[in-house]
Amino acid sequence: MCRCLSAVVVGGRQLGVPLRWRGQVAAAAPSTKLQAEPETRKPKTGILMLNMGGPERLDDVHDFLLRLFLDRDLMTLPAQNKLAPFIAKRRTPRIQEQYSRIGGGSPIKKWTAVQGEGMVKLLDSMSPQTAPHKYYIGFRYVHPLTEEAIEEMEDDGIERAIAFTQYPQYSCSTTGSSLNAIYRYYNKQGKKPKMKWSIIDRWPTHPLLIQCFADHIQKELDLFPPDKRKDVVILFSAHSLPMSVVNRGDPYPQEVGATVQRVMEKLNHSNPYRLVWQSKVGPMPWLGPQTDETIKGLCQRGKKNMLLVPIAFTSDHIETLYELDIEYAQVLANEVNG
Repeated sequence: MCRCLSAVVVGGRQLGVPLRWRGQVAAAAPSTKLQAEPETRKPKTGILMLNMGGPERLDDVHDFLLRLFLDRDLMTLPAQNKLAPFIAKRRTPRIQEQYSRIGGGSPIKKWTAVQGEGMVKLLDSMSPQTAPHKYYIGFRYVHPLTEEAIEEMEDDGIERAIAFTQYPQYSCSTTGSSLNAIYRYYNKQGKKPKMKWSIIDRWPTHPLLIQCFADHIQKELDLFPPDKRKDVVILFSAHSLPMSVVNRGDPYPQEVGATVQRVMEKLNHSNPYRLVWQSKVGPMPWLGPQTDETIKGLCQRGKKNMLLVPIAFTSDHIETLYELDIEYAQVLANEVNG
């Protein structure tokens, strides 16, 4: 997915307004040709699609934030059991306002379901010996929670379970947190799983992921006027991490960098580019440079045509629909018009 931030009118969009490609990475709606009669046989293989999740309604925001700030795999806070409820309550109104500006909730569950439906139809066709396949959604901070999904899989009598992270690049704070949730579920139950588990914990340089990003980037670059196209700066924006997580050896920054490198190789290094980081929270040091600060710096040096690419996301949510499409587009507009 790409966001085109331009200081000129591009494709009918005015100054500083994001131009988005009309689709989702790996989330295109299944074609009519793939659709078949509903599967009535007992599922044999279950694919657990792991992700952070997002509140579907404004009333869900508080509980989402509370679970997030209580997750010690994601962050460690002093007196976390007491501080987390305080932070969640304090931040809820502002986050609710942001969600209200993108339609009243996160679309991540909807897009994950679309991805899952297309995936199992392809798997049933490609691997009939492991069919029927069924997808399950396991979110960390909103329903359906990872633990709820595992219970459903066990009840369905799944023979083989695949934990499939929806984060292309591994971090202990995202994929690691979800895998720990699976471990803790069985540890709490005091029993071994009935299913045989396997894991897909990262795929930062998978050729089809790289091709998908490259294709969409090229499509958006082609919308710039020919005389400006080579000067467009591609900003690969990924969710940042606290430096405390980075300094303990988390592989996420390197894996995001590997994705960017492969994409630029596929594009034959056609344009200048930067890897930047978004979504910093709180006063502690985070991985940088920050996306908004980079946009400002480029504008100050006369570089006002940019292509913003959320390189660590596979479907839309608040970080793309609000931060990139609204907040950072406004940053550019202010810089150009100021």
